[in-house]
Amino acid sequence: MTHELLIVEDDSSLSQMLTLHFEDQGMRVRVAHSCARALEQLAARQPDLVLLDQQLPDGLGSELIPRILDRHPDTRIIMMTGVHDLELAIQAIQQGATDFIHKPVKTRVLQEAVNKALAWTPASPMAPATDEPNIRELIGRSEAMLEVSKQIALSAQSSATVLISGESGTGKEIVARLIHQYSGREGRFVAINCAAIVDSLLESELFGHVKGAFTGATADKPGRFQQAGDGTLFLDEIGELAPPLQAKLLRALQEQTVEPVGGNHSVPVNARIIAATHRDLFQAAREGEFREDLAYRLDVINIQLPPLRQRQEDIPLLVQALLARAAQKMERPVPPLDDAAMDRLLQHPWPGNVRELENVLTQALVQARDGSITAELIRFHETGGGEASSPPEDSPLQTLEQVEARHIQKVLDHTGGHKANSCRILGISRPALDRKIRKYQLRVGPARK
Repeated sequence: MTHELLIVEDDSSLSQMLTLHFEDQGMRVRVAHSCARALEQLAARQPDLVLLDQQLPDGLGSELIPRILDRHPDTRIIMMTGVHDLELAIQAIQQGATDFIHKPVKTRVLQEAVNKALAWTPASPMAPATDEPNIRELIGRSEAMLEVSKQIALSAQSSATVLISGESGTGKEIVARLIHQYSGREGRFVAINCAAIVDSLLESELFGHVKGAFTGATADKPGRFQQAGDGTLFLDEIGELAPPLQAKLLRALQEQTVEPVGGNHSVPVNARIIAATHRDLFQAAREGEFREDLAYRLDVINIQLPPLRQRQEDIPLLVQALLARAAQKMERPVPPLDDAAMDRLLQHPWPGNVRELENVLTQALVQARDGSITAELIRFHETGGGEASSPPEDSPLQTLEQVEARHIQKVLDHTGGHKANSCRILGISRPALDRKIRKYQLRVGPARK
């Protein structure tokens, strides 16, 4: 298949170079040196792909994006910009651009972007799976999500520590990965969940250990700080970090060094820190559960992710994207959703946020037999005081919170309510267990002696 390419670029040398390159790839190439000429070309014929410069003699390329997509919804657009204005680039992608690259244009980078753009089709609206996140994962046109995009752009331009706050299921790790991706940092993105690893192991995971530091330490092992190198270390659920590790993390941030477990020397580190939490760290500090000085050190740039109930205008877009993703995984066509089903989705308060929405849609898709999703297939798990109540034992599909609540209850029953033993089995800290007991309103029996 021969692809049609429109290059909208006022630099004659660059447009000529790009024309030669993509003609060698077998494409049909047209060139426009202004917004007006681009609109004439678009009226004459639909391109598969538009390479769109931002600064044009008679306007801004970004202003053409909605006009291009209104006329040709299936056309892919790659923005090219000579300045590192990430806010503009991210907003352009939210408007419908497929990708953006910075000038001076590197042929290899542009070719990869073109290949990805042409691999996307209207029948499969989600971007091709890659190891990197895609800005399209931040789905929404609400003011709240546009503000999040701006904060991503601003954060990516800085090396300051970022604290991402928001309820469970709002997409905190996606935001962290996007900040890293657009920051241009050469090191890796390394993530660790501070609530998922028992305290005795978490110190080694964060800071590393030396050979012989403890039973099983048969060799030196670098921690996550060192693994990230000059990249980004994402500390998820930072509010669950035990007090002794809070002190060590604060020292690492202040001195930019870590001391491996069992070691007697400090190792310099240069990773940028992004932390995330569903808690108010300063309220936790007032309650004596978190160091106030560490909270200030982490909260240099704060990004607050809105819960889904505060941006319900984004639900139709999310439904379209999440259904397409689920259908693609199941190798099924995307089913239509009737008006009654959409009304039911719009009226739900979504305590589990986007993660809960994805679960509800996946369950509906599994049960849809006649090719459409009706209101009867939109089913919500009843909740009590916590975010997730215990559904029937034989329920075929459950949210992650419901699975977690049920499992923790089984462990507590098994240990007779012995919290220390329960923490060891679950691999979480005592404060984390206490919070989950309160969150899910779990039953704690008499502790075993």
